[in-house]
Amino acid sequence: MTEVLLIIGVIVAIFVGYNIGGSTTGPAFGPAVGSGALSKTVAAALMSVFFFIGAWTIGRRVVDTLGRELVTNPGVFTLPASITVLFFIGLALFVGNVFGVPASTSMTAVGAIAGLGLASGALDWAVMGEIVTWWLVAPIIGFWLSAVIGRYFYPALNRRIALVQSEGDLVTIDREGTLPTVELGPGTTRRELFGTGVVIGIGCIMAFSSGTSNVANAIAPLVGSGALEMNPGIIIACVAVALGAFTIARRTLDTLGSDITSLPLTAAIVVATVSATLVVGLSAIGIPASFVVIATMSIIGLGWGRATRTMRVSRESITGDGDDARVSVGALAADTEGEPLPPMGEEEPEDIPAASDLFNPSTTARVILLQNVVPLISTIGAYLVFRFVPVFGF
Repeated sequence: MTEVLLIIGVIVAIFVGYNIGGSTTGPAFGPAVGSGALSKTVAAALMSVFFFIGAWTIGRRVVDTLGRELVTNPGVFTLPASITVLFFIGLALFVGNVFGVPASTSMTAVGAIAGLGLASGALDWAVMGEIVTWWLVAPIIGFWLSAVIGRYFYPALNRRIALVQSEGDLVTIDREGTLPTVELGPGTTRRELFGTGVVIGIGCIMAFSSGTSNVANAIAPLVGSGALEMNPGIIIACVAVALGAFTIARRTLDTLGSDITSLPLTAAIVVATVSATLVVGLSAIGIPASFVVIATMSIIGLGWGRATRTMRVSRESITGDGDDARVSVGALAADTEGEPLPPMGEEEPEDIPAASDLFNPSTTARVILLQNVVPLISTIGAYLVFRFVPVFGF
C-alpha cells in the first residue's frame, strides 16, 4: 500500500512541477519574449537549465525547511497528507495556467500547507504573518517603482539606452573560415546586443531564483514525510518543470509578454531589473519570494505609468490659439517603432497611439483576480479536506 501511495505522490508531484514550469516561465522570460529578444522555445530551454541549477544548489535547503517553518509539528506531513497538499497545489496552479495567468507558486503552496496547519492546529502564525506581510508589500513596491519609471523617466531612459531593435538576427555565424566566427547581424549595434543580453541574463537569474524556492513546492511534502529522497525528488521536479516550460508556459508567455502592455526592449529591461531586485532581496531575508506576482505587478505598473503620463502640450498644435493645456495622453510614454521619444512638448498629436495599445485594463483585471483566487483555492480546499475527511484524523 505504501508503494502505491508513493507512486501516486510522485505522479502528483510531477503534475505540480509541470504547472510550476507553466506559471513561472512567463514572469522570468515574458519580457524577453515580448520584446522579441527570445523565442518561446529558447526561453523554455533557459528556464529548464537555470531552474535546475537553482534547485540543485540552494533549493535543497528550502526543501529541508519548508515543512518545519510553517507548521509546529512536522509529523502532520504523513504520506496521504503530503499527496493531498500536492494535489491542491497542482490543481490551483492548473486553473491559473488554463486561463493563461501565471499564479504564484509560493503563495499556492504555502496556502495548501497553511490549510493543513489550520486543520491540524499546527500552523505557526508568526511565520505565516511575516510571509504574508512581505507578499503584500513587495508587489506594491514593484508596481510603484515601475509606474514611476514609466510615467516620469521612461522616455529619457529610452533615449539614453537607445535600444532600437533591428530587423533579422542579432548575430550571425560565418562558417567560411577554418573556425566559425560570430559576427553582429545586419543593422545590429553593440548597444542593442548588450541590452538584449541584459534582459535575457536577468530572466536567467529569475529562473535560478525560481529553482531555489519553487522546487520545494513540488517535492517538500514527500521529502519531509521520508517517502522520497532529496536528489531523486529534485530531478523529478526539474524534469516536470521543463515539460511545463515547453508546453503550457506558452500561454503565460503571451499574457506577460504582449497581452497586458506593449513591451519594447527598454521596458523589458526595466521590468526584469525591478522584479529580479525585489526577488533577490526577499530571498536574502529568507522569505519565499512570490516573483510571479512581483513581475506581473511590475509589468502592470510600467504599462499604467506609460499610459497615463501627463505633460504640457502646446495647444497651438491642436487648436492654434497658442495657450498651454495640461492633458493626459497615454502614448507619450511609448516609443513608436522602437524609436526614442522626442523631448516633452515636441510630439505631434497624429503620432500619438491610443493608450489601449500600452495598457489593457481588462487583461490586467483578469490577471489580478486570478492571482488572488488561485491561492485561495489551494488554502480553502486543503483546509476543508483535512478538517472534515475522517481518514486524516485532525
